[in-house]
Amino acid sequence: MELHSAQCTVRSLRPGDERSLSHHGNNRKVWVNLRDRFPHPYTEAGGAQYIEHVLTNDLPSYAIDVEGTAIGGIALTVGTDIDRICAELGYWIGEDYWGKGIATAAIRLVTPHALTTLGLVRVFAIPFADNAASCRALEKAGYVREALMRRSAIKDGQIRDQYLYATFR
Repeated sequence: MELHSAQCTVRSLRPGDERSLSHHGNNRKVWVNLRDRFPHPYTEAGGAQYIEHVLTNDLPSYAIDVEGTAIGGIALTVGTDIDRICAELGYWIGEDYWGKGIATAAIRLVTPHALTTLGLVRVFAIPFADNAASCRALEKAGYVREALMRRSAIKDGQIRDQYLYATFR
């Protein structure tokens, strides 16, 4: 899969991406705003294992590519049972690329893909409420804030609020 915008390409992960992904992902400032399943430290070996897992299981997890280099990732976690028509969107980009509209562009590429090609009805994201940049990226991509989930997560020993953003067809 490969989707293009002026700011980035969202494409399938491939062997060899682990070097650049570990370079950009091995950053505490990135890790502190992601789920605990995102490793810290982020190593090349861990990146290679993740890529192999995605490719082996045909999961909707993609590289965010700028000028031929994977600088982040974007993935969909499709629901099961009664929420199988929905997916949670998660994404990250390396700190060197923050503030350039790349996350917004990647979200704008993946969302229609999820709603049409994958046949989903709803895509949602749950950023930490204090992650203003992520909230702005979702809003610019057309997501609507539906809820404040007070004291709903713990990260790095801190209890944090989260917002629920969504879009649907």
